[in-house]
Amino acid sequence: MEPILVYGYPAGTSMGLVAALEWLGQPYKLSRVDMLGEMREPPYKRINQRVETPVLITDKGRPLTETMAIAAYLEARDTERKISFDPLSPEADRMHQLMGFLNTGFTGAFTPLWVALELPEPDPDFEAALRRFGRERVIERHDRLEEMLDGGNWLAGGKHSLADGLLAGVARWLEYHEVANLSRWPKLQALRQRVEADPAVVFATALENGDTPAGGGAFKGHVPLAEVIERFGA
Repeated sequence: MEPILVYGYPAGTSMGLVAALEWLGQPYKLSRVDMLGEMREPPYKRINQRVETPVLITDKGRPLTETMAIAAYLEARDTERKISFDPLSPEADRMHQLMGFLNTGFTGAFTPLWVALELPEPDPDFEAALRRFGRERVIERHDRLEEMLDGGNWLAGGKHSLADGLLAGVARWLEYHEVANLSRWPKLQALRQRVEADPAVVFATALENGDTPAGGGAFKGHVPLAEVIERFGA
C-alpha cells in the first residue's frame, strides 16, 4: 500500500512533509485533520495518543509519529537521493544538524505564542506575558538560524532536502503570530522566498488551504480521517 500522511491544518508543520513527499516522487496518500477540532476528539488518540500531527501510516500499515521519525522513514527510502544525501557525507551531517535545530529549539520557541492563542478562558495578563516571552524566544532563535546559514540556495548542499521541507512547515509562523519583519534576517528571507516558491511547497500549501492543485503525479488522493482511524488505529 502507499503510505498515508495525516497532516494538520491550519498552518501545521506537517505541510513541509507533504512537500518532501512531492520531491521524493514515490506514490503516497494524505489524510487531512483539523487540529483545532477533530484532532482533539477521542478517536484521534487511536493513531496518536499525544494528540499531534503529523502521523504517517507506513506502507506496512503501522502508524508512525514524530516529525523526525517520519523524516528518517522517508530518508531511508530515498534511494535516488532526491531529498537527502549520502549518509556519510558532510551534506547529510549538515542536513541532520539543521533538521534537529528546526524541530527542537526553533519550533519550540513558538510554544508560548500558541498557548496564548489557544487559552480556553480570557486572561489578559497571562496572555501578555506569554506573547512577550514567545516573541523574545522566536527572535533569538531566528538570530541563531541566520548565523547558521551560508547564503546557499538551500539549507544543505545544492538541492532541496528534508531540511527545507521542515523549514517550510514552521518558518511561516513568524508572520502567523506577527512577531517581526522577516527582512530583519536577510539570508533567511532570501532562503524562505526560494523555498516557498518551489512548486512542491506551493502544492502542499494549496492542499493545506483546502484547494485541489495538480501535483507532480505521486499524490494518489485523500483518505478520510475516520477511515484511517478505523483501519489503522489501535
